[in-house]
Amino acid sequence: MANGSTRPTSRDVAQAAGVSQAAVSLVLGEKWRGRVSAATAERVREAARELGYRPNLAARNLRLGHTRTVLLVVPALTTEFFAGVYTGAARVAARHGFGVVLYPSPEGIGPARNPFASAQAALDGVIASSMAADALTAIRGDELPLVMLDSDPAGSLGGATVNLDIADGVRQVTEHLLGLGHRRFLHLAADIASWTFEVRAHELATRLAGTPGTSLRTVRAHISIDAARTAAETALAARSPRPTAIICDDDKLAAGAYKAVRRLGLRIPDDISVTGLDDLALATAIDPELTTVRLDAELFGERGMQALLAVLEGREPEEGDIPVQLVVRGSTAPPSAP
Repeated sequence: MANGSTRPTSRDVAQAAGVSQAAVSLVLGEKWRGRVSAATAERVREAARELGYRPNLAARNLRLGHTRTVLLVVPALTTEFFAGVYTGAARVAARHGFGVVLYPSPEGIGPARNPFASAQAALDGVIASSMAADALTAIRGDELPLVMLDSDPAGSLGGATVNLDIADGVRQVTEHLLGLGHRRFLHLAADIASWTFEVRAHELATRLAGTPGTSLRTVRAHISIDAARTAAETALAARSPRPTAIICDDDKLAAGAYKAVRRLGLRIPDDISVTGLDDLALATAIDPELTTVRLDAELFGERGMQALLAVLEGREPEEGDIPVQLVVRGSTAPPSAP
Protein backbone atom coordinates (compact mmCIF):
# COMPACT_ATOMS: atom_id res chain seq x y z
CA MET A 1 0.00 0.00 0.00
CA ALA A 2 1.22 3.53 -0.77
CA ASN A 3 3.48 5.17 1.83
CA GLY A 4 3.40 1.92 3.83
CA SER A 5 0.03 2.87 5.36
CA THR A 6 -2.74 0.40 5.98
CA ARG A 7 -5.20 2.41 3.86
CA PRO A 8 -4.48 4.77 0.93
CA THR A 9 -5.10 8.49 1.34
CA SER A 10 -6.15 11.21 -1.08
CA ARG A 11 -2.47 12.21 -1.23
CA ASP A 12 -1.62 8.71 -2.50
CA VAL A 13 -4.29 9.03 -5.19
CA ALA A 14 -3.00 12.48 -6.13
CA GLN A 15 0.56 11.19 -6.46
CA ALA A 16 -0.51 8.18 -8.52
CA ALA A 17 -2.59 10.35 -10.87
CA GLY A 18 -0.06 13.21 -11.02
CA VAL A 19 -2.55 15.82 -9.80
CA SER A 20 -3.17 17.88 -6.68
CA GLN A 21 -5.19 16.68 -3.69
CA ALA A 22 -7.69 19.41 -4.51
CA ALA A 23 -8.23 17.85 -7.94
CA VAL A 24 -8.78 14.45 -6.30
CA SER A 25 -11.40 15.98 -4.01
CA LEU A 26 -13.16 17.64 -6.94
CA VAL A 27 -13.25 14.48 -9.04
CA LEU A 28 -14.34 12.03 -6.33
CA GLY A 29 -16.86 14.57 -5.07
CA GLU A 30 -18.29 14.83 -8.61
CA LYS A 31 -17.58 18.59 -8.72
CA TRP A 32 -14.87 18.50 -11.42
CA ARG A 33 -16.83 19.53 -14.52
CA GLY A 34 -15.57 22.85 -15.82
CA ARG A 35 -12.62 22.75 -13.41
CA VAL A 36 -10.52 19.80 -14.59
CA SER A 37 -10.52 17.93 -17.88
CA ALA A 38 -12.44 14.70 -18.47
CA ALA A 39 -9.13 12.91 -19.11
CA THR A 40 -7.78 14.08 -15.74
CA ALA A 41 -10.97 13.03 -13.99
CA GLU A 42 -10.73 9.54 -15.48
CA ARG A 43 -7.06 9.33 -14.45
CA VAL A 44 -7.99 10.19 -10.86
CA ARG A 45 -10.82 7.64 -10.80
CA GLU A 46 -8.54 4.94 -12.21
CA ALA A 47 -5.86 5.70 -9.59
CA ALA A 48 -8.47 5.53 -6.83
CA ARG A 49 -9.74 2.18 -8.11
CA GLU A 50 -6.25 0.70 -8.39
CA LEU A 51 -5.27 1.84 -4.90
CA GLY A 52 -8.54 0.75 -3.35
CA TYR A 53 -9.13 4.28 -2.03
CA ARG A 54 -12.48 4.43 -0.22
CA PRO A 55 -13.20 7.93 1.09
CA ASN A 56 -16.53 6.90 2.53
CA LEU A 57 -14.87 4.33 4.80
CA ALA A 58 -11.67 6.14 5.65
CA ALA A 59 -13.23 7.97 8.58
CA ARG A 60 -15.78 5.34 9.66
CA ASN A 61 -16.70 6.12 13.25
CA LEU A 62 -19.95 4.24 13.84
CA ARG A 63 -22.04 7.20 12.72
CA LEU A 64 -24.38 7.38 9.74
CA GLY A 65 -22.58 8.09 6.49
CA HIS A 66 -22.68 11.48 4.84
CA THR A 67 -24.29 10.74 1.48
CA ARG A 68 -27.36 9.06 2.99
CA THR A 69 -27.70 6.86 -0.07
CA VAL A 70 -28.02 3.07 -0.13
CA LEU A 71 -27.69 0.74 -3.11
CA LEU A 72 -30.15 -2.17 -3.38
CA VAL A 73 -28.69 -4.83 -5.70
CA VAL A 74 -31.22 -7.37 -6.99
CA PRO A 75 -31.47 -9.80 -9.91
CA ALA A 76 -33.04 -8.58 -13.14
CA LEU A 77 -36.52 -7.29 -12.34
CA THR A 78 -38.53 -10.15 -13.81
CA THR A 79 -41.08 -10.44 -10.99
CA GLU A 80 -42.81 -8.07 -8.63
CA PHE A 81 -41.11 -9.70 -5.63
CA PHE A 82 -38.05 -7.47 -5.76
CA ALA A 83 -40.22 -4.44 -6.41
CA GLY A 84 -41.81 -5.25 -3.05
CA VAL A 85 -38.38 -5.57 -1.45
CA TYR A 86 -37.50 -2.11 -2.78
CA THR A 87 -40.79 -0.63 -1.53
CA GLY A 88 -40.16 -1.91 1.99
CA ALA A 89 -36.52 -0.79 2.05
CA ALA A 90 -37.36 2.67 0.69
CA ARG A 91 -40.14 3.12 3.25
CA VAL A 92 -37.78 2.57 6.19
CA ALA A 93 -35.00 4.55 4.51
CA ALA A 94 -37.24 7.57 4.03
CA ARG A 95 -38.10 7.65 7.73
CA HIS A 96 -34.38 8.02 8.46
CA GLY A 97 -33.56 10.52 5.72
CA PHE A 98 -31.98 8.00 3.34
CA GLY A 99 -32.55 7.36 -0.34
CA VAL A 100 -32.41 3.92 -1.99
CA VAL A 101 -31.02 3.39 -5.48
CA LEU A 102 -32.26 0.19 -7.12
CA TYR A 103 -29.64 -1.62 -9.21
CA PRO A 104 -30.74 -4.76 -11.07
CA SER A 105 -27.78 -6.99 -11.94
CA PRO A 106 -27.93 -8.11 -15.59
CA GLU A 107 -29.65 -11.51 -15.62
CA GLY A 108 -28.85 -11.79 -11.92
CA ILE A 109 -25.36 -13.13 -12.63
CA GLY A 110 -21.99 -12.16 -14.02
CA PRO A 111 -20.22 -8.79 -14.21
CA ALA A 112 -22.15 -5.59 -13.83
CA ARG A 113 -21.22 -2.03 -14.72
CA ASN A 114 -20.49 0.28 -11.83
CA PRO A 115 -23.53 2.58 -11.55
CA PHE A 116 -21.34 5.24 -9.92
CA ALA A 117 -17.99 6.71 -10.94
CA SER A 118 -16.76 5.80 -7.46
CA ALA A 119 -19.22 3.62 -5.61
CA GLN A 120 -17.43 3.99 -2.29
CA ALA A 121 -17.62 7.78 -2.50
CA ALA A 122 -21.27 7.81 -3.51
CA LEU A 123 -22.78 5.29 -1.12
CA ASP A 124 -23.13 4.67 2.59
CA GLY A 125 -23.98 0.98 2.25
CA VAL A 126 -25.34 -1.86 0.14
CA ILE A 127 -28.25 -4.29 0.48
CA ALA A 128 -27.93 -7.21 -1.94
CA SER A 129 -29.78 -10.39 -2.81
CA SER A 130 -27.57 -13.47 -2.88
CA MET A 131 -28.94 -14.11 -6.39
CA ALA A 132 -27.12 -10.95 -7.52
CA ALA A 133 -24.02 -11.35 -5.36
CA ASP A 134 -21.72 -11.66 -8.37
CA ALA A 135 -22.45 -8.03 -9.20
CA LEU A 136 -21.00 -6.88 -5.89
CA THR A 137 -17.41 -7.61 -6.83
CA ALA A 138 -17.75 -5.75 -10.11
CA ILE A 139 -19.11 -2.61 -8.44
CA ARG A 140 -16.92 -3.13 -5.34
CA GLY A 141 -20.03 -3.04 -3.19
CA ASP A 142 -18.59 -5.78 -0.98
CA GLU A 143 -16.16 -3.18 0.38
CA LEU A 144 -18.97 -1.08 1.88
CA PRO A 145 -21.20 -1.73 4.90
CA LEU A 146 -23.23 -4.65 3.61
CA VAL A 147 -26.44 -6.57 4.31
CA MET A 148 -27.14 -9.75 2.34
CA LEU A 149 -30.69 -10.96 1.67
CA ASP A 150 -31.43 -14.68 1.20
CA SER A 151 -27.85 -15.55 2.00
CA ASP A 152 -25.94 -18.14 3.99
CA PRO A 153 -25.08 -16.52 7.35
CA ALA A 154 -21.84 -18.53 7.38
CA GLY A 155 -20.58 -17.14 4.08
CA SER A 156 -22.20 -13.79 3.31
CA LEU A 157 -19.14 -11.76 2.24
CA GLY A 158 -18.69 -10.58 5.81
CA GLY A 159 -21.97 -8.67 5.91
CA ALA A 160 -25.05 -9.03 8.08
CA THR A 161 -27.81 -11.32 6.77
CA VAL A 162 -31.60 -11.10 6.63
CA ASN A 163 -33.47 -14.23 5.57
CA LEU A 164 -36.96 -15.49 4.98
CA ASP A 165 -37.69 -18.84 6.61
CA ILE A 166 -37.57 -20.64 3.27
CA ALA A 167 -36.83 -24.00 4.89
CA ASP A 168 -40.06 -23.79 6.86
CA GLY A 169 -41.94 -22.86 3.68
CA VAL A 170 -40.69 -26.03 2.00
CA ARG A 171 -41.62 -28.02 5.11
CA GLN A 172 -45.16 -26.62 4.97
CA VAL A 173 -45.53 -27.53 1.29
CA THR A 174 -44.15 -31.02 1.83
CA GLU A 175 -46.33 -31.76 4.85
CA HIS A 176 -49.39 -30.48 2.96
CA LEU A 177 -48.77 -32.81 0.00
CA LEU A 178 -47.86 -35.79 2.16
CA GLY A 179 -51.01 -35.21 4.18
CA LEU A 180 -53.05 -35.38 0.97
CA GLY A 181 -51.49 -38.78 0.24
CA HIS A 182 -48.87 -37.92 -2.38
CA ARG A 183 -45.76 -40.10 -2.50
CA ARG A 184 -44.30 -39.56 -6.00
CA PHE A 185 -42.81 -36.09 -6.46
CA LEU A 186 -41.15 -34.07 -9.20
CA HIS A 187 -39.06 -31.11 -8.03
CA LEU A 188 -38.97 -28.39 -10.70
CA ALA A 189 -35.90 -26.55 -9.42
CA ALA A 190 -34.52 -23.15 -10.40
CA ASP A 191 -31.34 -23.51 -12.43
CA ILE A 192 -29.49 -20.84 -10.44
CA ALA A 193 -26.49 -21.37 -8.19
CA SER A 194 -27.84 -19.62 -5.11
CA TRP A 195 -28.01 -20.46 -1.42
CA THR A 196 -31.76 -19.96 -1.23
CA PHE A 197 -32.38 -22.62 -3.89
CA GLU A 198 -29.91 -24.97 -2.26
CA VAL A 199 -31.92 -24.66 0.95
CA ARG A 200 -35.14 -25.56 -0.87
CA ALA A 201 -33.63 -28.67 -2.46
CA HIS A 202 -31.99 -29.84 0.74
CA GLU A 203 -35.10 -29.35 2.87
CA LEU A 204 -37.35 -31.12 0.37
CA ALA A 205 -35.03 -34.13 0.09
CA THR A 206 -34.64 -34.31 3.86
CA ARG A 207 -38.37 -34.20 4.55
CA LEU A 208 -39.20 -36.85 1.97
CA ALA A 209 -36.37 -39.12 3.08
CA GLY A 210 -38.10 -39.36 6.43
CA THR A 211 -41.30 -40.72 4.88
CA PRO A 212 -41.26 -44.36 3.69
CA GLY A 213 -42.48 -45.10 0.19
CA THR A 214 -41.73 -41.68 -1.31
CA SER A 215 -39.80 -40.97 -4.50
CA LEU A 216 -38.30 -37.70 -5.69
CA ARG A 217 -36.96 -36.69 -9.09
CA THR A 218 -35.40 -33.27 -9.75
CA VAL A 219 -35.24 -31.38 -13.04
CA ARG A 220 -33.87 -27.86 -13.45
CA ALA A 221 -35.00 -24.89 -15.50
CA HIS A 222 -34.25 -21.22 -15.78
CA ILE A 223 -36.89 -19.09 -14.09
CA SER A 224 -39.11 -18.52 -17.10
CA ILE A 225 -42.45 -20.01 -18.08
CA ASP A 226 -41.17 -21.42 -21.38
CA ALA A 227 -38.08 -23.04 -19.84
CA ALA A 228 -40.19 -24.56 -17.07
CA ARG A 229 -42.74 -25.90 -19.54
CA THR A 230 -40.04 -27.61 -21.59
CA ALA A 231 -38.33 -29.15 -18.56
CA ALA A 232 -41.57 -30.34 -16.95
CA GLU A 233 -43.02 -31.73 -20.18
CA THR A 234 -39.87 -33.73 -20.88
CA ALA A 235 -39.78 -35.08 -17.33
CA LEU A 236 -43.45 -36.06 -17.25
CA ALA A 237 -43.42 -37.70 -20.69
CA ALA A 238 -40.33 -39.79 -20.01
CA ARG A 239 -41.07 -41.13 -16.56
CA SER A 240 -43.31 -43.98 -15.46
CA PRO A 241 -44.95 -44.19 -13.03
CA ARG A 242 -45.80 -40.51 -13.34
CA PRO A 243 -45.32 -38.26 -10.28
CA THR A 244 -48.54 -37.16 -8.63
CA ALA A 245 -47.22 -33.78 -7.45
CA ILE A 246 -44.84 -31.14 -8.86
CA ILE A 247 -43.10 -28.93 -6.30
CA CYS A 248 -41.78 -25.77 -7.95
CA ASP A 249 -39.13 -23.39 -6.58
CA ASP A 250 -40.98 -20.37 -7.91
CA ASP A 251 -44.46 -19.38 -9.10
CA LYS A 252 -43.22 -18.71 -12.66
CA LEU A 253 -41.85 -22.25 -12.76
CA ALA A 254 -45.26 -23.46 -11.58
CA ALA A 255 -46.96 -21.59 -14.44
CA GLY A 256 -44.68 -23.41 -16.87
CA ALA A 257 -45.56 -26.70 -15.20
CA TYR A 258 -49.26 -25.90 -15.75
CA LYS A 259 -48.65 -25.59 -19.48
CA ALA A 260 -46.69 -28.84 -19.59
CA VAL A 261 -49.39 -30.77 -17.73
CA ARG A 262 -52.10 -29.54 -20.09
CA ARG A 263 -50.05 -30.24 -23.23
CA LEU A 264 -49.89 -33.86 -22.07
CA GLY A 265 -53.67 -33.99 -21.75
CA LEU A 266 -53.61 -34.06 -17.92
CA ARG A 267 -55.64 -32.05 -15.43
CA ILE A 268 -54.69 -30.03 -12.35
CA PRO A 269 -55.28 -31.14 -9.63
CA ASP A 270 -57.21 -34.25 -10.74
CA ASP A 271 -54.20 -35.97 -12.34
CA ILE A 272 -51.35 -34.03 -10.81
CA SER A 273 -50.98 -31.40 -8.08
CA VAL A 274 -48.70 -28.36 -8.49
CA THR A 275 -47.24 -26.00 -5.87
CA GLY A 276 -45.20 -22.82 -6.15
CA LEU A 277 -43.28 -20.47 -3.89
CA ASP A 278 -43.54 -16.64 -3.69
CA ASP A 279 -47.30 -15.95 -3.99
CA LEU A 280 -46.91 -13.55 -6.89
CA ALA A 281 -49.93 -11.98 -8.58
CA LEU A 282 -49.53 -14.77 -11.13
CA ALA A 283 -50.61 -17.30 -8.51
CA THR A 284 -54.23 -16.14 -8.62
CA ALA A 285 -54.25 -15.34 -12.34
CA ILE A 286 -53.84 -18.97 -13.43
CA ASP A 287 -56.60 -21.56 -13.21
CA PRO A 288 -56.90 -23.32 -10.88
CA GLU A 289 -55.33 -20.81 -8.51
CA LEU A 290 -51.93 -21.92 -7.26
CA THR A 291 -51.12 -23.39 -3.87
CA THR A 292 -47.92 -21.57 -2.91
CA VAL A 293 -45.88 -20.09 -0.07
CA ARG A 294 -46.44 -16.41 0.65
CA LEU A 295 -43.25 -14.40 1.12
CA ASP A 296 -43.68 -10.90 2.55
CA ALA A 297 -41.40 -9.00 0.14
CA GLU A 298 -42.04 -5.58 1.67
CA LEU A 299 -41.27 -6.79 5.19
CA PHE A 300 -38.15 -8.41 3.75
CA GLY A 301 -37.03 -5.05 2.37
CA GLU A 302 -37.89 -3.27 5.62
CA ARG A 303 -35.84 -5.71 7.66
CA GLY A 304 -32.94 -5.41 5.21
CA MET A 305 -32.88 -1.61 5.56
CA GLN A 306 -33.26 -1.80 9.34
CA ALA A 307 -30.29 -4.17 9.47
CA LEU A 308 -28.13 -1.82 7.39
CA LEU A 309 -29.04 1.14 9.63
CA ALA A 310 -28.00 -0.96 12.63
CA VAL A 311 -24.66 -1.75 10.98
CA LEU A 312 -24.06 1.93 10.20
CA GLU A 313 -24.83 2.86 13.81
CA GLY A 314 -22.66 0.10 15.28
CA ARG A 315 -25.61 -1.92 16.59
CA GLU A 316 -26.40 -5.62 16.16
CA PRO A 317 -29.18 -6.19 13.60
CA GLU A 318 -32.37 -7.96 14.66
CA GLU A 319 -32.00 -11.73 14.61
CA GLY A 320 -34.43 -14.40 13.44
CA ASP A 321 -35.79 -15.39 10.05
CA ILE A 322 -38.97 -13.81 8.70
CA PRO A 323 -41.93 -16.24 8.87
CA VAL A 324 -43.59 -17.46 5.66
CA GLN A 325 -47.07 -18.90 5.11
CA LEU A 326 -48.48 -21.69 2.97
CA VAL A 327 -51.56 -20.55 1.02
CA VAL A 328 -53.66 -23.53 -0.07
CA ARG A 329 -55.66 -23.03 -3.26
CA GLY A 330 -57.12 -25.17 -6.02
CA SER A 331 -53.95 -26.65 -7.53
CA THR A 332 -53.56 -29.37 -4.91
CA ALA A 333 -55.77 -32.32 -4.06
CA PRO A 334 -55.38 -35.99 -3.06
CA PRO A 335 -53.83 -38.12 -5.82
CA SER A 336 -56.26 -39.95 -8.04
CA ALA A 337 -56.50 -43.72 -7.78
CA PRO A 338 -53.99 -45.64 -9.97
